[in-house]
Amino acid sequence: MRIGLVCPYTWDVPGGVQQHIRDLAEALIGMGHSVSVISPADEDTPLPDYVVPAGRAVPVPYNGSVARLAFGFGSMARVRRWVKEGGFDVLHVHEPAAPSLSLLACWVAEGPIVATVHTALPRSRLIHATYPVLQTALEKISGRIAVSEAARTTLVEHMGGDAVLIPNGVTVSRYASATPLPGWPGDGGALGFLGRMDEPRKGLDVLLRAFGLLARQRPGLRLLVAGPGDTGDVLDRVPAPLRPRVVLPGQVSEEDKARVYHSVDVFCAPNTGGESFGIVLAEAMAAGAPIVASDLAAFRQVLRGGRAGELFRTGDPAALAAAAGRLLDDPALRAKLSAAATDAVRAYDWPAVARDVVEVYRAVVPAPGLVTVVPWVR
Repeated sequence: MRIGLVCPYTWDVPGGVQQHIRDLAEALIGMGHSVSVISPADEDTPLPDYVVPAGRAVPVPYNGSVARLAFGFGSMARVRRWVKEGGFDVLHVHEPAAPSLSLLACWVAEGPIVATVHTALPRSRLIHATYPVLQTALEKISGRIAVSEAARTTLVEHMGGDAVLIPNGVTVSRYASATPLPGWPGDGGALGFLGRMDEPRKGLDVLLRAFGLLARQRPGLRLLVAGPGDTGDVLDRVPAPLRPRVVLPGQVSEEDKARVYHSVDVFCAPNTGGESFGIVLAEAMAAGAPIVASDLAAFRQVLRGGRAGELFRTGDPAALAAAAGRLLDDPALRAKLSAAATDAVRAYDWPAVARDVVEVYRAVVPAPGLVTVVPWVR
């Protein structure tokens, strides 16, 4: 099958949607399909062979963050040429309502289109006001996927209809075994965070305040914070006596990301909202890291209601400190949660997830003897 994947966000800035598309593309290629991805990217950006650059992206406020999107006549021309030359059996667009390449692809494509909704967004006046424009593109979509119940709710509220529930995937083997970073986790205990440091909804401020509460009682406790952002600004938010115990390697490679998960006693996901799945949780689960996470609906689902990781009251540093402290003091509980996470994450391994996605493709591609897809249940 010839498959075209459309990424709405710039390829060279790390993000969950970009990673989802990359891993899906590689899983589909591994299954023998022909795959091409188009994504916002500068011409000089190093890209995998299967990615076609659609030009420079511009920063746009979107879903509580700043997304780098591509939209306009130049992007439209590149998308149109890519679709024409690709001769795809199916076009798979991601975040079709975002003002970027996926929306443009829906406008120019003529064949079967599958869309994946990743984002959990509340109803907004902007989306309501622009819906007549969006509808001309969205009505061409013949198969819909939501990565979570929260994303499915967004789709139903904003676009109507329903979607097959297929979760985000994670390449379990990439994270299952990795060597900890030198000197980690150490004897005094270690907490970890991975995400954009300057994005408020990722909740780093909540974790920093919780670390301040714990560190005063635990002289050897350290905090490992990995991800893009201003490291100096992060340290400014930490009491001066505790700054030497906060380590900030910045943005890390995929290889070192796996090592980060193996370098801590407790991995913390203090996100405050806007999450429809939680790929960072799936990665940490694949690494077998004991997890403490905000009690968001999406996180609760991934962590099986708290059986595969501790949940704490969202936005509450004291609750996070209490939950993390319990795990630091209880190796048996950490081992129990690690085993439960390792078992739970198998449902999200990419080979299984990609097979479900292909079933959606087969359901919309006009050919005899196709299998009708049913909602994902595992």
